Amino acid sequence: MDEQRERRPGPGGPPWWNWAPWGPWTPWNPAPEEGGGRRLPWLTTLALTAFVQIGSSFAEHGQLDRVELNPFARLLLFLATAVLLLRHRHPVLVAYATAAVTLVYIGAGFPYGPIFLAVAVSCFAAVVAGHRRAAWGAVGMLWGGHLLIAHWLYRWLPPGGDEVVRSWGEELVVAVWVVAIVAVSELGRLRREQWAKERAERAQAAKRRADEERLRMARELHDVLAHSISVINVQAGMGLALLDSDPEQARTALTTIKAASKEALGEVRQVLDTLRAPGDAPRAPAPGLDRLPELVEQAKSTGLTVDVTTEGTRTKVPPGTDLAAFRIVQEALTNVVRHSGSRHARVLVHYEPAALTLRVDDDGPATGADAGGSGNGLAGMRERAAALDGTIEAGPRPDGGFRVTAVLPLPPGGGGPKARTAPREDQ
Repeated sequence: MDEQRERRPGPGGPPWWNWAPWGPWTPWNPAPEEGGGRRLPWLTTLALTAFVQIGSSFAEHGQLDRVELNPFARLLLFLATAVLLLRHRHPVLVAYATAAVTLVYIGAGFPYGPIFLAVAVSCFAAVVAGHRRAAWGAVGMLWGGHLLIAHWLYRWLPPGGDEVVRSWGEELVVAVWVVAIVAVSELGRLRREQWAKERAERAQAAKRRADEERLRMARELHDVLAHSISVINVQAGMGLALLDSDPEQARTALTTIKAASKEALGEVRQVLDTLRAPGDAPRAPAPGLDRLPELVEQAKSTGLTVDVTTEGTRTKVPPGTDLAAFRIVQEALTNVVRHSGSRHARVLVHYEPAALTLRVDDDGPATGADAGGSGNGLAGMRERAAALDGTIEAGPRPDGGFRVTAVLPLPPGGGGPKARTAPREDQ
């Protein structure tokens, strides 16, 4: 922060009349980071003013060699604390002002006392606001001025007739006081920066969770709509082609379109309900491998024959893995409908103690036609598998056709691995 405030005048920098070694500031137009938008600290300033005025009266009784408090002394005490009202908006100006008023107070021979608290508060505010050099400069000016007054100028300053040279040991006490002010101010600055960092980290974590949730919703909607719209697209084309020659078959196609659209609307509504009310439980259970027969029937309505084979001992699959497995098979069959010339596909579900393997094959060849897809199907499948620490392999088979193989880990005991959102991959 200090480096940002130490820009010297030049092109693009502050004008020369607003520059100083402690950093640029403009008393009549404070920067936002200097507290320009904060409320004035009336209560603390009034409390400090009362404490300094009353405390100075008590301090006066033990310092008979100093000048008694008079209206001028009261005015200086008031000025030293009243200027603290602007310590958040103009910390540099206030730090030097309190130090200067305190020097005048000491030089006038008035008793030592709580007036130094005003300097401590103003320097603390300057350090916390990031003007470390301004705070050091203010306490350094106060200390140097005190040295001059106490050891050289005391002969010409009140009280009159003062010829006693003050001990240099007293300056050690002042030095300790100065170091204490700086140390406490630095501690406050570090603590404030730590709070700001923690707030930024919490905000970043919340943003990351929101991004992950949006990505999950987008992936879910893509998988639901892509499959259903593909079925509707195929059936609509079939219905148009058979509308005149085979009205009964066209009626069947329209019935299939109605069923597919109703199912898609139901699943989209379920996803959107979860999005609107994240704390509520979904009204319907998430789809899983137990709904593979429905996928087979939907594929059959598009003219695609699907053979499902199950190997191994079927075990309880965690809900997240079950949903991912269903969506992967659904997307793979959707791609067969869209992009393959084959009207036959095979689905293998292989259960192992530590993993669930899915394999979807078609005999091809690829049609090369634009089926209106978004091109994110394979990316979505990879994201689902990666979120569960699984893998996806997709590509042409050596004997023709296309194969999609997914391996999803199954943790012991039926618990699910902690899902993480994988970065999107461009296809």
